[in-house]
Amino acid sequence: MSELPASLARKILPVPPAAADAARIERPLVFTNGVFDVLHRGHVVYLAAARELGATLLVGLNNDRSARQLGKGPGRPLNGEADRAVVLAALASVSFVVLFDEQTPCDLIRRCRPDVYVKGGDYDVDGLEETRLVRSWGGRAVAIPFVAGYSTSALVRRIRGAP
Repeated sequence: MSELPASLARKILPVPPAAADAARIERPLVFTNGVFDVLHRGHVVYLAAARELGATLLVGLNNDRSARQLGKGPGRPLNGEADRAVVLAALASVSFVVLFDEQTPCDLIRRCRPDVYVKGGDYDVDGLEETRLVRSWGGRAVAIPFVAGYSTSALVRRIRGAP
């Protein structure tokens, strides 16, 4: 991603935040994750609300392989991982983006130890392994209200002419 302006490149971390990045990570650290395939209003509102919960918002981004395993539909993700990372990094609400290769971001969460874990209101946060993990060191989990009417899957169906 050498063609990127420095303001974007420095927000895309090649690996989870490590000791070398500690000075750049202000606390409280808020963590969320997802595919963010086709960015829409629901995503933007969600990420802005997540950022308001702390000083730093780290977005764990499913890489292409892990995104395909989530069963989002044929040909998904539509946008490749590098493109999705750049779009997220361009948002003022997003402090850092890091790709992960697993179906869940549990390993990434263990490594960066966020203070707050955030998911959309369409998830039962109390039932997630990620929540149990963050709570194990005294962190908290927050469900941000779902913005009704915005879904990448529904948008893709509409574009493809499906009901």
